[in-house]
Amino acid sequence: MTVYRPELHVTAEHGILEGPAGIYRTGAAQERIWHMFYQYRPTPDAPSRWGHEMSEGDPFSWLDCNDVIVPVGGETAVRAGTLASADDGLDLFFTSATAAGNTIQIAHVAHVDHLCADLDEEEELEVTKVATRLGAVVEDTAGAANFRSPCVVPDWEAGTDREDAHDGWLMLAVSGPETTPRPVVLTSDDGRDWKLEGPLEFDGETGIDLDASLVAPRIIRLRDEVDGEIRDVLFITLERDGKDTAVYAVGELRGTVFRVDTPFTILDHGHDFTRPRNTTYSLSETANLYERAYLYGFMTNTDRNGDPTREPNWDAEGWANALTLPRRVTLQGGRLYQVPAVGLPDAVDSTDRARMWAGLCEIAPGSSVTVEVLDGNGEPGVVITHSGDRLTLDRLDGTPTTAELHDEDEDNITVIVDGSTIEVYAGGGSVVMSSRVWLEGNCSGIRTRAHDGAEIHSEWRRGYVR
Repeated sequence: MTVYRPELHVTAEHGILEGPAGIYRTGAAQERIWHMFYQYRPTPDAPSRWGHEMSEGDPFSWLDCNDVIVPVGGETAVRAGTLASADDGLDLFFTSATAAGNTIQIAHVAHVDHLCADLDEEEELEVTKVATRLGAVVEDTAGAANFRSPCVVPDWEAGTDREDAHDGWLMLAVSGPETTPRPVVLTSDDGRDWKLEGPLEFDGETGIDLDASLVAPRIIRLRDEVDGEIRDVLFITLERDGKDTAVYAVGELRGTVFRVDTPFTILDHGHDFTRPRNTTYSLSETANLYERAYLYGFMTNTDRNGDPTREPNWDAEGWANALTLPRRVTLQGGRLYQVPAVGLPDAVDSTDRARMWAGLCEIAPGSSVTVEVLDGNGEPGVVITHSGDRLTLDRLDGTPTTAELHDEDEDNITVIVDGSTIEVYAGGGSVVMSSRVWLEGNCSGIRTRAHDGAEIHSEWRRGYVR
């Protein structure tokens, strides 16, 4: 019996998961299919490759499929990248690492619905036959070198209305030495021939020090629910002091310059969140393209130089690291709001050990609501405190994490415990915390209390009950 492996979060079946590579969603309503591609190593000394899992109907019921891209020739690793819908299938942009440096390459999947079909074949496959490698599309140029970590999204023709149809493709990537990475902007008419536009620059107050720790640039577009305008949301991962931090800014990218309207803000205030990835939709899903997005993140307690085999689950169960649950993300007044994807309560009920608690509260300044996650002995292993203007997640290890809440935010809390993962949503989605926890004997329950005049008006519990 596994103790630490979550049932709803994506983990590598065996080996070390190193982050999401791309997520693709196709189909409608109950027929919807999610494809998760992730970078992982089957063993600690193996080169990185792309794994693949699929979930039908919801993004919680994952089936392990054959790997899609593995190192060939002189490659020392195949690292994460992004996905782009194509007229005849799906393009997988990835980083090809060799002793000489990095290039950005493409693999093409002509028939997405065939991605897991080879599981029914009698022969044992190391890698699916469905993804065809097409070679390098971004290599060293006179202006930059060592390209990696691509993000590809549809682009608009310069100067046109953002309500108009798309024209061409936009890529954000990283170039330069590993010690001094630099985000850059590239464009393409057809997704195959790419032109380097130049380094990513900023206009306006960024709110952070733009030093040489900026990696994994990602961009999405969302319609702000307050004024109806479509805006760019730029995600950057900061590699600092042995720890990764994901931040976002809201504004508009024109050419190579990102005009900042909302300065960079922490995306997830938990202990173990980094490198967010957006979901790519099939070309048939364009009606409400910018009304919402679905994000995943990487749950790890170190940066790329850390040792994931120190996690208790490595020795006990042979796997390390996890991805977050999907978040449904909207933009309101220049701020991101993240809530669990639809279908999570029923998914929790379908598990053997996961638990979920949600409460609608009234918490005035000076009062508080505490949520205790109990271990197998019935003792608190994690304590979440909502004090009206602040949320705290304490793993009782001397390293609590906190985040400010705003007066206009709703006083609600949602807690999901799934194996060695915990995710907390508060303030109507204005604050999210994702952390890894290793409870003794798994989670035996969730206990809540209101203090100093706070009230829990209503609450819902889902999941395993002894």
